[in-house]
Amino acid sequence: MKTIPVSKLLPGMFVQSVTKQTGCIKVKNQGWVKTQASINKLEKAGVLEVEIDPDKTIVESIPVNESNNTTPAIKKYDPWQRTHNFDHEINKAKKIYNEAKTLQLKAFKDIEAGRNIDITPFKELASGFMDSVFRNQDALACLTQMRQKDAYLLEHSINVSILMSIFAKHLGIEKNIIEQLTTGALLHDIGKIKIPDEVLNKPGRLTEAEFEIMKKHSLFSKEILEEAGLTGFAVDIAGMHHERLDGNGYPFAKKGDEISQYVRMASIVDVYDALTAERVYKAGMEPIKAFKILKDGCPDSFDGELLTKFIQCIGIHPVGTLVRLSSQKVGLVIQSNPTKPLKPVVKTFYNAKHSHYTEVQDLDLSSKKTQDTLESAVNPKEYNIDLDKFYKNSILP
Repeated sequence: MKTIPVSKLLPGMFVQSVTKQTGCIKVKNQGWVKTQASINKLEKAGVLEVEIDPDKTIVESIPVNESNNTTPAIKKYDPWQRTHNFDHEINKAKKIYNEAKTLQLKAFKDIEAGRNIDITPFKELASGFMDSVFRNQDALACLTQMRQKDAYLLEHSINVSILMSIFAKHLGIEKNIIEQLTTGALLHDIGKIKIPDEVLNKPGRLTEAEFEIMKKHSLFSKEILEEAGLTGFAVDIAGMHHERLDGNGYPFAKKGDEISQYVRMASIVDVYDALTAERVYKAGMEPIKAFKILKDGCPDSFDGELLTKFIQCIGIHPVGTLVRLSSQKVGLVIQSNPTKPLKPVVKTFYNAKHSHYTEVQDLDLSSKKTQDTLESAVNPKEYNIDLDKFYKNSILP
């Protein structure tokens, strides 16, 4: 956020609040200033300074006709706008993802040693995730698909945090709230460090007694964050991400309107990432199958309207998904297409028909020059593809 004098305010800027005035004007809604006349009204009302969000400035210059003094036109805010290309952003995304792993490990050690965790670096990390998402969400989204079987506890919280940031951005939520949601998601499972390893890492189905122990992790997460001085939405997400709309969730058995929109969002993202995660004892589920399970849980467990928006947000074939095209080329989705979800940009590198690797090529399925179409998502094991090797050689710097 940036505070500026009202004399510097321009059409197309996004006003968060009035920070200084001689009168008592109240800005009922945040939003974009559309005309110079609106600015003049603020000045006449005694407004001296306003807080703006520079990232949401959406001025499109139009040649000014001296005879009619045409003012700049305002473009509709586009949450899908990418200010950096994928190859440029992936550098920053990978760095901050690795920082998140290091920070999580330190927090686990602090808790095991009986020390309170330091919340400040987690807030800074959440802010870094958010900034990357606003520059180009596809980079971090791609990294959420690079999973290690023995690192679920670390990666799951990081992935949920990234997906929450992307989801909240898609819904147009204020950036200061997105930061709180991203922080809460990053720490939502921190309480699992207090669950015995034989329960936490059990490969099979938990017994009823074991499940009762496991359910305590939400309360532990809430307590850890509160002891560290965190409050608000972040703590709600940590403590209530397993609550369900019909009251059959835990640990508080809340239901319906007792569960906020932000917690409803977190519950969807948490289950989605858990279903699609690669574990030591189970393969990750394809996104489209995970969506079906979530859909089956509406409206009893999950908010159907929010789930639809989440699917729209990350796409039917999310960034990082391995797909096969009609030409039998196989590649990785590296850029989503919100208006045409079945026409993303795919980085192809394998031919399924002839079972061999090919020259790496970026293919925009929405281009009129491209005749190829997306057939389906595929499992890398189907073609004996070493996806980790491809990530390291062709995706990451």
